[in-house]
Amino acid sequence: MSSVAIDRGLLAMAGVPKQAVLGADAGASGEERSDAEIMLQVKAGDDSAFAYLVQKYRRPMVNFMYRMAHNAAGAEDLAQEVFLRVYRSRETYEASAKFTTWLYRIATNLAVNHARDTRHERAENQVSLDEPDEESGRTLDLPDRSPSAEDNLVQRERLAAIRQRVQALPERQRIAVLMHKYQQMDYRQIAEVLKLSESATKSLLFRAYETLREQLKEFV
Repeated sequence: MSSVAIDRGLLAMAGVPKQAVLGADAGASGEERSDAEIMLQVKAGDDSAFAYLVQKYRRPMVNFMYRMAHNAAGAEDLAQEVFLRVYRSRETYEASAKFTTWLYRIATNLAVNHARDTRHERAENQVSLDEPDEESGRTLDLPDRSPSAEDNLVQRERLAAIRQRVQALPERQRIAVLMHKYQQMDYRQIAEVLKLSESATKSLLFRAYETLREQLKEFV
């Protein structure tokens, strides 16, 4: 059997109960293992620990890839590829940073490469970055209103403008906005993923939001 088939079989295990990974005495002691500790279990050969991490992060990862790749159909495949890369990198994993930092660094690299490779293929099936996240309900910091019938045209133009302006941001600014607003990652986490200082990350986001507010002020 190929390694790809084996890896994809592991993804199918994602329904493993949480207690099976944390251990029988975890609940009794009131202490749960961190994601980094669980990833170290994966490194040690515990495939149920890997399945638990897939179960925990699959939906947030699909949401992130949906917005990064601008393609709903490809988001699931890209998210699956992220977890396959996590599994294949298990032996070199070091818990020197938060697990989510390592995970989103893998995801960001994959998404950026995918976007560059498929730029000429993008068509009408693109995500509107004005849509709220399924889990958090958060959107960009732009005032919104429920359009009446006569406002429908303006609303469609506004949605199209937001999508275009966010996608037109410099690559690092766009990635930082997506992580900050939709993945609820803080400045420190984003800085670690992008390999920037925390102050540089704050400056990056400030410039991105100022650009969006300036370019979208006619729709506010």
